[in-house]
Amino acid sequence: MRFSRHALLSTIALFATACATQQNSAPISPATTPEDANLVDIRSLVPDIDLDIRYAGANNFTGAPVDGYEAPKCFLLRPVAEALARVERTLRDDHMRLRLYDCYRPVRAVQNFVAWAHAPEDGRTKAAYYPSFDKRALLGDYISPTSGHSRGATVDLDLMECDDTGVACTPLDMGTHFDFFDTLANTDSKKATDAQRANRHRLRDAMEAQGFRNYPMEWWHFTLKPEPSPRVAFDIPVR
Repeated sequence: MRFSRHALLSTIALFATACATQQNSAPISPATTPEDANLVDIRSLVPDIDLDIRYAGANNFTGAPVDGYEAPKCFLLRPVAEALARVERTLRDDHMRLRLYDCYRPVRAVQNFVAWAHAPEDGRTKAAYYPSFDKRALLGDYISPTSGHSRGATVDLDLMECDDTGVACTPLDMGTHFDFFDTLANTDSKKATDAQRANRHRLRDAMEAQGFRNYPMEWWHFTLKPEPSPRVAFDIPVR
């Protein structure tokens, strides 16, 4: 009997959901709107912040839009959004800006990632995102049944250098692109050049100055500490 890719992923997602329910120490909030969850759109604080929300489109490691992303928007818990806005404003004084790849992530999106990792390899995104790994090996360090993103306190981002007008901005050389699953993406990877590590440290220093902490395996990944709601996850679609 043949199954479509959608049907297969749906079946695997049900299994992943059951596993996540057993393992998830953060209960899912009953909130159904961002307002109920105290999630705010970062552009309500910084209207022109640069957004490249990858999971709302196909330009990501799954090769398709991800469940729960109905719009390319960045929501964060208000204290997190306010801290990130302070990072952005401080960087602009030095002709630099942030580019945001992911912010709050619905629980259903995390389950989509786990289902993708369990599904048979089709090779479409392997060369670009995980050339050194079998996709199932991504489970654990890179793809987990739970995510700090679902608690609204974690953000994935990049650092750009701008001209004197602050309009024309170019991402700094970090050695890898976002979501490149390899030890080269470790913040202090010895495989990166000195200049690339220095650029990663510039981003890390700017974020740490406002209370964010870096996940050492991914130079782009930061969580505000202490988290405002460390024991609550959300499953509100991004729309």
